[in-house]
Amino acid sequence: MWIDSFLEYLRSDRGYSPLTVRKYSDSLTAFQKYFKGLDETLTWSTVDASVVREWVVFMMDEEGKDVSTVNYGGLSPLRTFYKYLRRMGWTDVNPMEKVVAPKMPKKLPSFVRETDMDHLLEEMKEDTSFEGIRDRLIVMMFYETGIRRAELLSLRDSDVDLRAMQLKVTGKRNKQRIVPFGEELKEEIVQYLSVRDSLLDEIPESFFVKGDGMPITYAKVGEIVKKNLSLVTKQKKRTPHVLRHSFATAMLNNNADLGSIQKLLGHENIATTEIYTHLSFEELKNVYKNAHPRE
Repeated sequence: MWIDSFLEYLRSDRGYSPLTVRKYSDSLTAFQKYFKGLDETLTWSTVDASVVREWVVFMMDEEGKDVSTVNYGGLSPLRTFYKYLRRMGWTDVNPMEKVVAPKMPKKLPSFVRETDMDHLLEEMKEDTSFEGIRDRLIVMMFYETGIRRAELLSLRDSDVDLRAMQLKVTGKRNKQRIVPFGEELKEEIVQYLSVRDSLLDEIPESFFVKGDGMPITYAKVGEIVKKNLSLVTKQKKRTPHVLRHSFATAMLNNNADLGSIQKLLGHENIATTEIYTHLSFEELKNVYKNAHPRE
């Protein structure tokens, strides 16, 4: 009776579509079947928060439903239903007030494995044209410094200190930081500058340019990265940010501390950097699964 009245309210007063009403009906019927299966004497007025929590566990563990389905197809209709019952004066309890919805899992950032990056950078050496040398340096700079695309595009020659082997990077909200780089990247920079400056009549304002001396564009950088990452990975995301994630993951896997990675990436909050510990652990699990004889 209560469910029928509620569904009519959704149809007439709230204007819900027949499909949505049916979903609410299915959810409430499923929960009622569940708590009656626990104890036939339970009613909508005597169900407490612990029963709802047990239902959540049942849906996720026994039925294999994901967090989104549980939240929007299970708990959300229950919350609306109990608010309706209270408003109608049919019950004084609302167990949903003490139920916290399960959190959506964070999506781990995509990255490219170190061995694949080594293979890619070696393969890119074959193109000795200006564009080939420039594109390899772009990919290598993302991977070896972890800078963002906008930060790379804003680089000027004066921001690149070859003697100290460091970049002066202007990040979000115009905050600057110093990012070191290694001998291999230094050699690539020297080669690029030599070829670039031999092609142009005057030194350009931007560090990375097209063949005509004009600054390279945001879209072009994305195109360069996508084209080359496609040679070593089939993952959907093949962006400069994937190389930033790859840098952070490689640093962590090679025993860099989280605080140092935070400074190199320019994260204000270390919680942002901590996602890479989860990413690294996922990689460790995959290695275990593929290598352990009992798996």
